[in-house]
Amino acid sequence: MEKPVQKNSAAKYSLVEICPVRNVVARFGSKWSLLVILLLDESGVLRFNELSRLIPDISSRVLSGTLRMLEADGLVDRQVYPVVPPRVEYRLTETGRSLVPLIGQLTRWAQEHMGEIVDHRRRYEAAHGASAGH
Repeated sequence: MEKPVQKNSAAKYSLVEICPVRNVVARFGSKWSLLVILLLDESGVLRFNELSRLIPDISSRVLSGTLRMLEADGLVDRQVYPVVPPRVEYRLTETGRSLVPLIGQLTRWAQEHMGEIVDHRRRYEAAHGASAGH
């Protein structure tokens, strides 16, 4: 049985449930998620306060939400130890570790092109107004 030909190739990305970019990539692609993944890869295991100190410009609420989302998606493992005060450690899962080389490639690309992109952004904002790019 042949599959029906879709008239609009964008239709396959219209539903969140079947669109890999909207369903998966957008979740770990946030600036905080990428940074948490890289820090956990470098350190192996980190506690919440250690992560918070390593990312001083993230709020506790945003860090907590980022860690919960990464855990829900199976990228981060959360280990709670039954001690007082509670000790909670975070580490990457195998799936989370599989992202690290890809994030490295994206980071290298961003470093190579950041100056060019910032220059373009400045020229665009000068030509179209400061808020036109937002």
